[in-house]
Amino acid sequence: MTKTLLVDLQIRDYKETLELQHRLVELRAKGVVPDVLLLVEHPHVITMGKSAKPENILSKVFPVYEIERGGDVTYHGYGQIVGYPILDLNSRDKDIKNYLRKLERLLIETLAQFGIAAQRIEGRVGVWVGQKKIASIGVAVRGWITFHGFALNVSTDLSCFETINPCGYDSSVMTSMTEQLGRELSTSEVKRPLTRIFESVFETELEISSEEAMTALLDDA
Repeated sequence: MTKTLLVDLQIRDYKETLELQHRLVELRAKGVVPDVLLLVEHPHVITMGKSAKPENILSKVFPVYEIERGGDVTYHGYGQIVGYPILDLNSRDKDIKNYLRKLERLLIETLAQFGIAAQRIEGRVGVWVGQKKIASIGVAVRGWITFHGFALNVSTDLSCFETINPCGYDSSVMTSMTEQLGRELSTSEVKRPLTRIFESVFETELEISSEEAMTALLDDA
């Protein structure tokens, strides 16, 4: 079974995390570092994917980044678990659609642990509860190394989505675990089952790494 480093960055600036992803992709392609799963919460930020339409940004109250993932416009903020898997598909299944299905399965099975019945909807990216979107997915692949990933709304302030048309939809389409359950939920409560299910879905063993250890690994590369 493969091993994947799990690094929880806690709350981290988007630009800094994007630069870290790029560095990890470069080193993973060279075989210098193993697969990595980054978990993070970002301060308020809007990102525009490769198919983003500028008119879907309704207010520029938050920083905006144009990035290389697929998809349209989305929002990241506090109370949202963002996951960036840096995985080498050369040693797995070189099938991006299958990789997307696995990300959807990861999120659906995680939500099921909390009694939330989620699903994928044909023709729509992300994970849905009924007609409400609870998680967004947008990935990039370079040399068959994955980056970018998923964003699961745990206790996200849904009013922040009113600054955009998320993935082209009205902001009212968005929901969160807190809204669905009718009670507050912390991201730490959700990370535990999410990481366990990640191991199962991606057939890997997660090895917890501190940020300091990862920084030392990058410095030595």
